[in-house]
Amino acid sequence: MTTSDSSLAALANPILSLRGINKSFGAVQVLRDVDIDVWSGQVTALVGDNGAGKSTLIKGIAGIYPFDSGDFTYAGEAVKISGPKQANELGIEVVYQDLALCDNLDVVHNMFLGREMKRGVSLDEAAMEQRARETLNGLSVRTLKSVRQVVASLSGGQRQTVAIARAVLWNSRVVILDEPTAALGVAQTEQVLNLVRRLADNGLAVVLISHNMKDVMQVADNIAVLYLGEMAAQVPVSQVTQQQVVELITGGRSGDIGIQHAVTA
Repeated sequence: MTTSDSSLAALANPILSLRGINKSFGAVQVLRDVDIDVWSGQVTALVGDNGAGKSTLIKGIAGIYPFDSGDFTYAGEAVKISGPKQANELGIEVVYQDLALCDNLDVVHNMFLGREMKRGVSLDEAAMEQRARETLNGLSVRTLKSVRQVVASLSGGQRQTVAIARAVLWNSRVVILDEPTAALGVAQTEQVLNLVRRLADNGLAVVLISHNMKDVMQVADNIAVLYLGEMAAQVPVSQVTQQQVVELITGGRSGDIGIQHAVTA
């Protein structure tokens, strides 16, 4: 890998760092010696064609799949994540494309689903509502009329907002977003991208998985490109063009950036 560049290397210690990550399913090697760094206060876009290994990498970080080999460093310490609960306890949250929201519940109950606050044997509705409001206000969310709206009544962009707010409610430090603007209209996409930017500006480390290069170039600080299970490059967005990113995605190399043995398609 040619993880390019001194400007990334010069950044302060990453909150999450993977080195030499390998993962196979039977005879199929899906990830091959993958390195990636994720920094607090930055949006790291993880891009690659279908089958490049993005989902496997993210599921390994989230504790769903164990990596076969490699080093996982979090907040400066070597860790072994054995399951999603441990990843959550470390402060790693993933918002998957299906959002996992319950249409018949309101915003508050969705945000606390499975982690409800109780007073004795009863739900502490007032405390949950207050924390939900505080979280949404902290993210400058203005698109929801009420935290008691039923999710079934929300637009796609509003649903995405609720899912992201739920992820940051639990003292998260790393938030991974899987295609958050997929199937959204122009106005809703802009709202979600603004929210993604605010997450980073609030000090969180954000990993954005997207096929939309316009979104990536607009909101990301750096771009990590997977090509056939290898990390072709991780570069600051300010130092590559959209065309170069596309070449890295499709061929693993663009000019002097990328995998040495790859040939640009």
